[in-house]
Amino acid sequence: MGFELALFGGQLDAEFLTWLVDAHAATIREHFSRLWDYYANPMVPLGGGAAERKLHESGRGYLQAQEYGLPARITGLAQGPSRGASGVRVVGDIQRKEVVIENDIAWRVNAAADFLFGKPLRLISRAAEGRRRSEIETILQAVFAANGGLGFFQDMAVLGSVYGFVDCYLRAGAGIPNASSRVGGPAPLPGPGASCSLATPSTPSSPCLSSVLQWAQAIDLELIEAPRALPILDEDDYRVIRYYVQHFQQRKNAVGRRGSFLSRLLGGTGPRTDARQVVAVTEITSPEHWQRYEDEELVAAGDLPWGFLPVVHIQNVAQPYYYEGVSDVEPLIPLQDELNTRLSDRASRITFQSFKMYLGKGIEGFQDKPVAPGRMWHTDNPSASIQEFGGDAAAPSEDLHIAEIREAMDKTSGVTPIMAGILKDRLGNLTSAVALRLTFLGMLNKNERKRHTYSEGLKKICRMVLSMLDTAGVYGTDDAERDVEVAFASPMPEDTMEKLREAQIKKELGVPAEQVLQELGYPQ
Repeated sequence: MGFELALFGGQLDAEFLTWLVDAHAATIREHFSRLWDYYANPMVPLGGGAAERKLHESGRGYLQAQEYGLPARITGLAQGPSRGASGVRVVGDIQRKEVVIENDIAWRVNAAADFLFGKPLRLISRAAEGRRRSEIETILQAVFAANGGLGFFQDMAVLGSVYGFVDCYLRAGAGIPNASSRVGGPAPLPGPGASCSLATPSTPSSPCLSSVLQWAQAIDLELIEAPRALPILDEDDYRVIRYYVQHFQQRKNAVGRRGSFLSRLLGGTGPRTDARQVVAVTEITSPEHWQRYEDEELVAAGDLPWGFLPVVHIQNVAQPYYYEGVSDVEPLIPLQDELNTRLSDRASRITFQSFKMYLGKGIEGFQDKPVAPGRMWHTDNPSASIQEFGGDAAAPSEDLHIAEIREAMDKTSGVTPIMAGILKDRLGNLTSAVALRLTFLGMLNKNERKRHTYSEGLKKICRMVLSMLDTAGVYGTDDAERDVEVAFASPMPEDTMEKLREAQIKKELGVPAEQVLQELGYPQ
């Protein structure tokens, strides 16, 4: 058993690859899984162990992922939940307090994704001929629509925001002809000089539209989550990917070996246990070849005819000298832990102070006599007394500290509560576009930085798609025709009449009508 790398011409070291998937993969999986857990904050149901039974005393049958950052004096655990609750350990006699988790990370990430890809974007071809521009735009729209459309872009934004980067792997669909084999489908279509036009409707006498779009929609744009990505970079240039390695656990549609009845009993298996077979998958891709291993056994391999590595790397926010970009989640984790800690402390204080308590002295059986209207006690002890204590009390420093933590999260993320539609204070007259932009200034500036990195990545995806279709003989393009511009819709609410007046002024100043219509969002 082991990796057979002769296909790659001996340029990929087997020992290094083994270290990459055995040791390094576990390290980055732990790091990136933590980022995802802080974003999604999944609930982990408690099991039936001794520690879990003690935790049930809190009245809740679950733990939350963000409890990982809470101190043991609140959770009563040596370490918070990670990917499951089976490894939790109760600390001594510390009783679990009131645990409050307010996930301020998720709504900020989702708001940033809505600002970036909340509205459909346009892919504008830079081909010289108008007919060719229309054809290329139609093909690219079909590719992204087949891969989820707007949902694909939003998933890309969320993955990039959480992990700091997102990779897109382009896979040619089954049956797509390539440079060496063009069988099993429609015949190759004419190249740039042909009369085939996608601008005309598909008819029996004009089958070009359906034929090209059929092949284009077969291209799979697979978003790779960070825990499974193991890129091997050039030693002299961190921006160049020499080999792209993926390593992950895949569940099969088959049941694994059950073992004996005693082993299942001692192992705690039950009706909720996932008994599906799991294999460790390793995929290696170079610009010329690819291999797929399952449990380090080679199960598939092949050549790539495209002449490039079909992977596009997109940083969330550019970070020099690092493959990974800047994550929106990572800098918020310490602030999120502090917020959850203070909210839990406040909940514990409220629990003890919001209800009045009574201390009875010299009254027999006082503990069995609840305090209620009309209740009377009697005793022959002249020193007997009932003392009242507790009740809620103001804690202005606590409220100020929590407010300052939220403000720090606003500054760190650039996403304020107003992005979620929460208006706490009077904001004045926001009918002016300038005033509205000043209110959203931090978010708009960060959004512009993201637009640059994501638009560059989308341009590379479009170029690769057109190049693959050209190599396969499906639709011919030259290098200049593969240039594409990405036009994002404005995330800000706009006054339609104001835009039309602005367009009229531009037209009077001599701006071409085609450009004016394009800025208004009308397709050419």
